[in-house]
Parts: sequence; structure tokens; C-alpha cells
Amino acid sequence: MFLKRLLSGAALLVLAVFFIYIGGIALLLCTLAISMIGQFELYRALGIEHKGLAFIGYCGTLVYYVLVYLGGVYYMATVIVITLMVLMAAYVLTFPEYRTEEVTAAFFGMCYVPVMLSYLYLTRSLPKGEYFVWLILISSWGSDTLAYCSGMLLGRHKMAPRLSPKKSVEGAVGGVLGSMLLGAIFGYVVNNGIFSAEISLFTCAAACGVGALIAMLGDLAASAIKRNHNIKDYGDLIPGHGGVLDRFDSMLFTAPAVYFAVWILEELI
Repeated sequence: MFLKRLLSGAALLVLAVFFIYIGGIALLLCTLAISMIGQFELYRALGIEHKGLAFIGYCGTLVYYVLVYLGGVYYMATVIVITLMVLMAAYVLTFPEYRTEEVTAAFFGMCYVPVMLSYLYLTRSLPKGEYFVWLILISSWGSDTLAYCSGMLLGRHKMAPRLSPKKSVEGAVGGVLGSMLLGAIFGYVVNNGIFSAEISLFTCAAACGVGALIAMLGDLAASAIKRNHNIKDYGDLIPGHGGVLDRFDSMLFTAPAVYFAVWILEELI
């Protein structure tokens, strides 16, 4: 089991590095594919994967990504609002076929997975985004590893015992501080290596710290949803890891957190 998890994790890392390095339409399409798989997994957990409302959610995702590619952040709110209006139209025109909570689930599924994950592409599109985008991986997967190690060595106080009994406050602190250190090291290497990018070490460290802190919320949110609906994993697509949402749950929160942290800090510096 450990070997299977290790190999699939390594394969995911290689694919992530490849598509993030390439950027552009390749990264957008990869993010879209992951988003729609994750959206399906969430709809299945919420029990609406075969409903017409789910189809509207998928269509909203496709239109959303097209507009993200064409206009970045400028058209994002528009398609989100229009999708909600279409969902409400389906709700009232077919009443009483759907329940209110199903409409809410369809809209939530689009915002929670595709919209949040789209910030991976949007971060890559920022000025010097070809460097800053790596902070998402560092603060998501890096902090997870460091938090696990810190928790194993120093963990004494449970952070959220009902949701994740193994997570500790000490592990969380270690994950955040370790992520900030990794971010600073990354910035130093980029500035002094073959890239000579002249990016801010403070921005790298602070964005990783914010991302690592928010990543814990994403991880616990995914766990809460699974517990509410009595499921162990969202799927079995990734050997040893479960579904897409089981592997990318923290990144759903880390991507927008790093995007806004970089954007704000670069404006202030």
C-alpha cells in the first residue's frame, strides 16, 4: 500500500511539474479536467451526480474556464451569477422535482472545486507567475509533509479531534513555519540560480505561510464533507490516495490563498 501511494504520488508530482512549467492552454485544460473530475466526485458524495442540476453545474464549469482563458478574473463573477440563475430557473420551472438543498449542492460543487482550483492557472498568469505558481505546490503538498513530520515528533495537542484525530497543533505550526522556510529557500534559489528572476523572498515566504495555514482548512473541510456523508474516500482514481478531491483538497484553498497573497504583497512592495 505504501509503495502504491508513493509511486502514484511521484507520478502526480511529475505531471504537476510538467503542466505548471508549460503553462498556457495546457495548464488550463489540465486544471479543467481535474476540476470536472473533482466536481463529479463531490456531486456523487452529495447524491446529485445523475440529476439535471449536475449537468447545469458542468456546463457552468466549461463556460467559466473559457471565460477565464479569455478574460482572466474579469468575467468570473458573471458566469458564476448566471449559473446560479440557470439553476434557480430549473428549480422553479420543474418544481417540485428538485429540493432546495440539491440546487445548493449543484452551485456549491461548481464554486468549491472548479472556481477555487482555477486560481492555479490564474496564479501562473500573474506577472512573474511562472515562479510564484510553485508556491502553491510548496504550501500545499510541502506543508502537508512537514506538518506530518512535526506532528509525529512533537504532536501533543489535538487540533480537530472529531474531524482528523491525527492532526495536532504542533504539526500545524511546524507545517506553516516549514512552508515559510521552503518558500524563502525557493525564492533564494530562483534569484541566485540560473533564473535570476529577482522575486521577493518576503513574498515567497509570506505567501507560503498563508497558503499552508489555509491548506489545513481545505483538508479539514474535505474531511467534514466525507464524515457528513459517511464516505471514506471521494473515489479510487488515484491508487493509494483515493479520488481527485482526496489528493487536491488542500490545493483548492491554497491556490486562491497564494494568488491573493502574491497579488496583494506585490502591490505593496
